[in-house]
Amino acid sequence: MPEDVLFKSESDQSRADIATLLRRVADNLEDGEAITLKAGSESVTLEPPARPTFEVKAEREGPTDAPGELSVEFELEWDEASEGDGDGGGPLEIE
Repeated sequence: MPEDVLFKSESDQSRADIATLLRRVADNLEDGEAITLKAGSESVTLEPPARPTFEVKAEREGPTDAPGELSVEFELEWDEASEGDGDGGGPLEIE
């Protein structure tokens, strides 16, 4: 299935600034509110359902015998036509 990117932003930011952005997303999720992403003149508003699928992934990119690039990705996913009730195979813990 082809992917249609609705919004993309990538920039170096302080850990504190990233935490503020993630906290805003968390607050909106907890309050049942839409999430609006904005960068410059681009914006998109999404309304996650009550039970979206939550995916967390840690990756290393690059050669296996040399230092590469590390990343952690947090993704909410749902079908546009359904309320979403994904089962991710067990409870997630983040420490």
